[in-house]
Amino acid sequence: MEQRLVDDSKAMAPGETVLDVPLLLEELQRVRAKSERLLLLNELHRRLSSALDLSSMIDAFSVWLMPRVPHQLLAFDAPQDNKRHLCCSCHGPQRLEVIKIAENLFSDAKRFAVMQSWREGEYYIHNWQLNFLASSGLVLILTENQKLTSPEEEIIAESLTVLSEPLQRAIAYEEIFVQAQQDALTGLANRRAFDDRIGPLMDSAKRYGHKLTLVSMDLDHFKQVNDNLGHAEGDAVLKRVARTFADMIRSTDILVRIGGDEFMLVLPDTDVVSARILAERLCRAIDGLGIYSSDTEKLGVSIGLSQWQDDWSLEEWLQRADELLYQAKGQGRNRVCMYNH
Repeated sequence: MEQRLVDDSKAMAPGETVLDVPLLLEELQRVRAKSERLLLLNELHRRLSSALDLSSMIDAFSVWLMPRVPHQLLAFDAPQDNKRHLCCSCHGPQRLEVIKIAENLFSDAKRFAVMQSWREGEYYIHNWQLNFLASSGLVLILTENQKLTSPEEEIIAESLTVLSEPLQRAIAYEEIFVQAQQDALTGLANRRAFDDRIGPLMDSAKRYGHKLTLVSMDLDHFKQVNDNLGHAEGDAVLKRVARTFADMIRSTDILVRIGGDEFMLVLPDTDVVSARILAERLCRAIDGLGIYSSDTEKLGVSIGLSQWQDDWSLEEWLQRADELLYQAKGQGRNRVCMYNH
């Protein structure tokens, strides 16, 4: 049978049919939209496939979701497994505010179970109680005038079906991942954890123009602690230093023991000027521990700060931070040197 477009003003030959052009265009539009949606979900699959632990998985999901649904915070909570991770895109007082909103919600299981979407002050809050969790789940916080639209709700609903299986896997194997990415002595993240998480953070910083600063730290006179007081005392000192650092940073920062007496700290959404304020506090805190390896040599920390630039590779960034660290050592130790752009 021959099909062709026919002018209504002309007679149709036997066996001919008229194509409904508006209907055809509508069907093509549906197919195109479906193809675009599949491409988006395939991208999410790709991002999640390289994220093994819970925190990097939530970070990857937030980075993927941001262009489709701009948000201030994406958080996940699984209290029965004692797992929680918050991914916050804002900073300063607003960061503290939205994190507090999420933590308050997670602490109120009944409210989480009953309320799915509401406004609290200038924020819209949405939560999803995932079917594989007994309580809590995912929370999304958006600023005023950013209530979810129907298309945004649809993309989130579809993406949660993609996210659920990797999340269940991450929770089931989290203990293994934690052990693999944790420094055995101090309990801090190790270099492997740093390598796994720094890539998504750099991608996010480049895509959204966020500031990202690296803090390279090396203890002063630590070798003398080991030589004069013994390695057992040296281990005790490293644990004490790690606790001091950990108590002074945000939950979204990444504190890593690289090895020996070397530490790194990654500060998302932080420029080098703000990072210097924290770094100088860290210097004072280590000095305040009052740890001496001899009558004249006191434990301190030298720090190099480098704010990432989007044309730098990771290797360039690390090298610049290390150069500034050694500059701090050369200038007398127990001080901060930074690269100011």
